[in-house]
Amino acid sequence: MAAARRLKRVAASQPGFLTLKSSVNPADLVSGRRKRVNKNKKKSWNKHSDINDVEEFLEDVRHQERTTGGLLSEKTDDSLFFLDVGQPKKAEQTEAEEPVDGGKRKGKGSRPLRIDLILQHDSLVPPAKDVLAYQQPNAKKLRRIAQKAEQLAAKGVVPRRQRQLLSRRPVDRTVKKAATEANNNPDRGYYDIWGQESKDSADPWYLQQTGKKQVKRPEKLLQKPSVLPAVEVIAPGGSYNPDFFSHQALLQEAHDVEVKKQKQEDRIERQLAVNKEDKATEETVLREQVEGLVEEEDEEEEQEGASNDNEEEVVVGAIALAEKKTERQRKKEKAEKIKEQRRQADRKQTDQQQQLFQLRSIKASIKQQEQKTKTNQIKRKAKQEAEKSQPRRLGKLKFQPQDLEVQLSNELAGSLRQLKPEGSILKDRFKSLQKRNLIEPRDRAKFKRRLKVKYVEKRAFKEIA
Repeated sequence: MAAARRLKRVAASQPGFLTLKSSVNPADLVSGRRKRVNKNKKKSWNKHSDINDVEEFLEDVRHQERTTGGLLSEKTDDSLFFLDVGQPKKAEQTEAEEPVDGGKRKGKGSRPLRIDLILQHDSLVPPAKDVLAYQQPNAKKLRRIAQKAEQLAAKGVVPRRQRQLLSRRPVDRTVKKAATEANNNPDRGYYDIWGQESKDSADPWYLQQTGKKQVKRPEKLLQKPSVLPAVEVIAPGGSYNPDFFSHQALLQEAHDVEVKKQKQEDRIERQLAVNKEDKATEETVLREQVEGLVEEEDEEEEQEGASNDNEEEVVVGAIALAEKKTERQRKKEKAEKIKEQRRQADRKQTDQQQQLFQLRSIKASIKQQEQKTKTNQIKRKAKQEAEKSQPRRLGKLKFQPQDLEVQLSNELAGSLRQLKPEGSILKDRFKSLQKRNLIEPRDRAKFKRRLKVKYVEKRAFKEIA
């Protein structure tokens, strides 16, 4: 094996000898014969041809392009050679370059790190051109459209899209948008990004067309549902140590409320009470029991009378159908109808003429009607203002005011320490929300058991029992 390798090296060193990839066999070299290879196919060329010299030449070309940016044979002399005039003089060291701690300063500090040198781009070959970056979709179609547009422009024909743009109404651009301020400008205006109102910096027409324009807030939403205060202060008579007259006035108000409730209950009782005349007596009870047992003769007589009446009506109807109007009667009726229409037309015309003489009375009636309308408007506004302080009907239930928290004269406490609390704060706030029309009046939900309660006797209790 060693002898075969030595023979191969000797053969390759001979001048003008063309080596093949695997066409030369050491056994053939020993025998002095060369293996014959069929070279009429590309597969045989790739297998048995030696292209090392071509690869070396191309590698040399690539090396020159990386190091010098091109072939050396194409470079000028000025780019390849330079004039050596000797070592340049070293500049005097400045105060910043003085050695620290008496040591000698070397030039290692100005050199870049090895890792930076490795990452630097050391090739002078420009990067490959990205073909996809210069491609454009439908380039051929767009180029053909541009050529057609140029031909039409040369003939003086304006395209349809350009005609539409020219026919549009010009936009008023006198108002220029303010330049955008820098974020680090301390003098810029304060803007709360969490605020409910947003800046409409875009064009109003654009916002309207795209549906991004905010809906105009109704003015009614800015009004309070009620003019009543959130916390109503009780009358002076409700104090723990009130004045005599103030306390009596509060007692009178509570008395009036109770009297009104009592009257309403009495009225309901009167409406539901049974009238004495409507009560059943012995006579009415006997009449109801005997009803239906009367003799049938009266009923038969009534039926016979009704049948006779029906027969008479049928005879009269037949006579009426038998009689026909003559032509003279029809002409007479038509003439009377025309005469009545003329009479009504004349009367209408006369009434219109008479209205000319009633202009003064008509003006007076119109003025009176206008005055009545103004009075009604004033009353309606006053009623609306009065209703603002009253609870509205927001649900199926009607608002029931809270009972007055009042103490009798013998229940008054002499000091704040002996005062007993009245009412509930939670109930007071709940009624206040209802009175100010913030929530609808409600009732306490009634608990309704869906499943029946089942009593089971436990085993431990059963054993004891």
